[in-house]
Amino acid sequence: MTNIIIAGAVGLILSMLGTPLAIRLLTRRGIGQQVREEGVQAHLGKRGTPTMGGIVFVLAALFAYGASHLATLTPPTVSGTLVLFLMTGLGAVGFLDDFIKIYKQRSLGLRSGAKALGQLVVGAVFAVLVVRQPNVYGITPAETRVSFLRDIGPSIGIVGFTIWVLIMIVGFSNAVNLTDGLDGLASGAAGVVLAAYVLIGNWQLRNNCIDQLGPNCYWVRDPLDLAVVAAAVLGALIGFLWWNAPPARIFMGDTGSLALGGVLAGLAIATRTQLLLIILAGLCVIITLSVIIQVGSFKMTGKRVFRMAPLQHHFELKGWAETTIVVRFWLIAMLCAALGLGLFYVEWMPKP
Repeated sequence: MTNIIIAGAVGLILSMLGTPLAIRLLTRRGIGQQVREEGVQAHLGKRGTPTMGGIVFVLAALFAYGASHLATLTPPTVSGTLVLFLMTGLGAVGFLDDFIKIYKQRSLGLRSGAKALGQLVVGAVFAVLVVRQPNVYGITPAETRVSFLRDIGPSIGIVGFTIWVLIMIVGFSNAVNLTDGLDGLASGAAGVVLAAYVLIGNWQLRNNCIDQLGPNCYWVRDPLDLAVVAAAVLGALIGFLWWNAPPARIFMGDTGSLALGGVLAGLAIATRTQLLLIILAGLCVIITLSVIIQVGSFKMTGKRVFRMAPLQHHFELKGWAETTIVVRFWLIAMLCAALGLGLFYVEWMPKP
């Protein structure tokens, strides 16, 4: 528990103090957000706001994770390291995307194919390593099975599992990326899910099969360290949100959104709650579905379902204030996370 508190506190302090420094540095270097002319017109006033702020909370989370282990004299675990590798690797892909946008002064960065290739390469390395590295009890960070509240069904094999993991990683990194776009929206939504994973990791630690074998125990390799990772990123994200809340003084950019999607997918895979993430991160899923519906409808019928996709921009065009949308969407994110946690705990409820 000490690790969790230290990781969260250090991440919060580093990000809270580091973000204004990043704002000044990025402003001085002219690293500002590019805005599409055909997008929401109210966003044109945001052009030039410092972007790539995701670098701050990614670095803060990494330092916070290291500090928690240094302070408690405990070694990092394979599970925690792999999840942080996934976060950092996808953050690097996002950084390249942001850098190209700034260098070429346009709203589009990496070509979609190159961006997807970067996500797939990082994801494939994670998928291969996460089913290896067993501990002394033979438990690996993940099994080649699909999971909901725990692993379910038979093994789908290394190839099938790798494909499934890649779908999750690409899907959720892009989902958080689509959720980004309004000041503080993605930060708040992702923070709620990270808070849920702090609780899930702690609960799995207290009910792991190594200490107390039972019908509902968890075969999770490093539940405490996964909670530490979630706490480190959560603390860093809260510090960033202080400056990212409406009106934002800095944007996370693809650097931050892809990194956040990666850490959420990594935590779901390592805690054996892959399908549960669809509910926990329900807001991101809903927003992604709005884009799929919009594109599918336009291609098939030539008509749009929403005034603009992703969904948050539909409500902007309906006249909702940005802060109203953000707060209401945060509430939806909280409800989704609460529902997911309720489902996670339901199997522990007393049977009549």
